[in-house]
Amino acid sequence: MSENSDKNLPIEAPDDPRNEKPLVEHLIELRNRMVKAILAVVIVFLVLSPFMKQLFDALSHPLMVALPAGTKLLSTGVVAPFLVPLKVTLFVSFLIALPVVLYQAWAYVAPALYRQEKKLVLPVLVSSVAMFFVGVMYCYFVVFRFVFRFIAQFSPESVNFAPDIDSYFSFVITMFFAFGLTFEVPIVVMVLNHVGIASLEALKKARPYIIVGAFVVAAIFTPPDVLSQTLLALPLVILYQAGIWLVQLFGKKNPKPFMEAEQEEIAELEKREREEAEKKAAEQNAGSSGS
Repeated sequence: MSENSDKNLPIEAPDDPRNEKPLVEHLIELRNRMVKAILAVVIVFLVLSPFMKQLFDALSHPLMVALPAGTKLLSTGVVAPFLVPLKVTLFVSFLIALPVVLYQAWAYVAPALYRQEKKLVLPVLVSSVAMFFVGVMYCYFVVFRFVFRFIAQFSPESVNFAPDIDSYFSFVITMFFAFGLTFEVPIVVMVLNHVGIASLEALKKARPYIIVGAFVVAAIFTPPDVLSQTLLALPLVILYQAGIWLVQLFGKKNPKPFMEAEQEEIAELEKREREEAEKKAAEQNAGSSGS
């Protein structure tokens, strides 16, 4: 096949010569993408920095509601009253700038992906961000409301239940990431099916192990009480089942790996190119013989 016809083929793959760049160009692009992602977080942080106190008060609201009237959080560190609200603001800034950060990561790795992978990655990124925020909101509005009241009710009268702000922030961040990642389960299930790793039957067979694993994960990332563990494990199981339903509706019954599907598409394109070239050659031969 000629060089011109190779250029016309709509092939995009990691081994496509058109995607080859010197190492220095890759490093420069990586630096530029990282700078843009960091700038997005910094800009949002500068906008939110005047509201550090309000952001921390909003973050601590679920706990303050559960505490007895007049109780306040403790600060055992000298600079903790400044550093903890600063960390909260930085975390909120990262969450707000997360779409920009993920887009920069996507733009950097896109040339190294097959075309079918590119079609999958963008919807996955959008839905992943959305589901992560849903998980964080579920943790803030539902889980914290029940867990903090449950813990406060079991606190003995002789104990002054007033957590330290630094330990509270660490606990909240851990819970946010645990529930945010938990809500990514349906997307992970769909991706495993589309990339050819797991069929519908394999996902169904793995369901009992997922149920057991959900409670193991909940026992690791949540406080040692049945309520908080159930509030994490139950959504994980339900979301896994939701992923199976999505695969039944929109997934592939006999999924093929991306590379195999891409190679089949490339072979089909090359076959069409050869057929068109043979057809043109036959027409030219018929015209020359007729003349």
